Amino acid sequence: MVKINVLQHAPAAHLPSRPGDPTPTSRNLDPLMHPFARARERTRALNATKMERMFAKPFVASLEGHVDAVETMARKPETLDIVASGSWDGGLIVHDVSRRSKVLHIEEAHKGKVSGVCFGQQDRLLSCGVDRNIKLWNSHQNFDDDESGAGPSQIKPLSIFPGKTAFNSIDHHRYDPLFATGSNLVQVWDETKSAAVSNLTLPTSTETVTAVRFNLAEASVLASIGSDRSFTLYDIRTGKAERRIIMQMRSNSLSWSPTFPTSVLLASEDHNLYTFDIRSMNTPTQIYKAHVAAVMSCDWSPTGLEFVSGGWDRTVRIWKEGAGSQPEVYHTKRMQRVMSTLYTGDARFVLSGSDDGNVRIWKAHAADKLGVITARERAAIEYRQSLKARWKADAEVNKIARTRHLPKPVYKAAQLKRTMLDAQRVKEERRRKHTRAGENKPKAERKKVVIAEQS
Repeated sequence: MVKINVLQHAPAAHLPSRPGDPTPTSRNLDPLMHPFARARERTRALNATKMERMFAKPFVASLEGHVDAVETMARKPETLDIVASGSWDGGLIVHDVSRRSKVLHIEEAHKGKVSGVCFGQQDRLLSCGVDRNIKLWNSHQNFDDDESGAGPSQIKPLSIFPGKTAFNSIDHHRYDPLFATGSNLVQVWDETKSAAVSNLTLPTSTETVTAVRFNLAEASVLASIGSDRSFTLYDIRTGKAERRIIMQMRSNSLSWSPTFPTSVLLASEDHNLYTFDIRSMNTPTQIYKAHVAAVMSCDWSPTGLEFVSGGWDRTVRIWKEGAGSQPEVYHTKRMQRVMSTLYTGDARFVLSGSDDGNVRIWKAHAADKLGVITARERAAIEYRQSLKARWKADAEVNKIARTRHLPKPVYKAAQLKRTMLDAQRVKEERRRKHTRAGENKPKAERKKVVIAEQS
């Protein structure tokens, strides 16, 4: 009798475990059996980078309603999608970003432009303007019909706080019913009182305060920037200005880091952004260079890993914290000078308010897919990201990843700026070369930013 040996394979090892799953494959992991594995992986990394650039469509939607420049925006704390915006036409709108609808629209909230807006406690909304008034609104109030049945009536503020000068900025305390305003001085107000509780200023300062912000962690610490190129720190417990620095050029906006309480971001008139550690304010911790005109606004991502800036050069730029160059650039043909920028609470979207009266919604990561993503799609996305991270040092992959097409005026302005800076550097080198040794030492870029420090 003949003995027969039979190879037996369990069918389960070669069939998908569930309908729709990929068919299992068995591979020999010996590297000698796969001589082209590295070349194949590089091609995949190249294709992944190209696909990211092909699918980079950051613009999501435009929120209309304003008829003039949108100068100020604020996100409601502890929500993902409620944002208030104030315009030069005196209008105030509370947007629901996820539904792209208006929760509240007040056409004549102020006479003249709305210069500051912030959310308070219990659905309260504060706004200030050049009409020397601060107004407290209920952000969930809707138009109600008159008793006479004559149609919707004008929404009335809950209370009005009159001031002596035009207000430029407003910010609410994180826990207490207090808020701070900036005009010709910094004032702290109580929601229950009609006059300012305290005035905060340095005896020697003659500035116009352009922005005020409470620290997110130590809520009694307040920062302000002024028209005399100053950045000042106050403590509302002592009622005094604690420290002050004078910079080379004035700042237009400031934002506290949500994850690192001592870090503050300043958007400057000299086309740069600066991060300072308030424990040592004589030099910035990082300089961010890419804008070709004054930076008008900035805001941190809730994760603290990125921030957004908007500039007079009509572009929105998204930066990685600590990387001082090559940010992501967003622009459209119709978007004018960007006056305000903001992150949503989930860090997935960025909002920009510009001179043309539109609030635009952008994706924080341009190639992100919106909508439902299946497990297989998620695995493919993560694989492509790991490939790009592994091959980022490759010249071709790196070139595709960092190339951005800019509008011609921005590109030409960047070219001209580069030429001027190079000429200035050469001139300094030649001047140093022809002076006595040790007389004219080169100065680090970070050392030039702060002129004086006062405490």
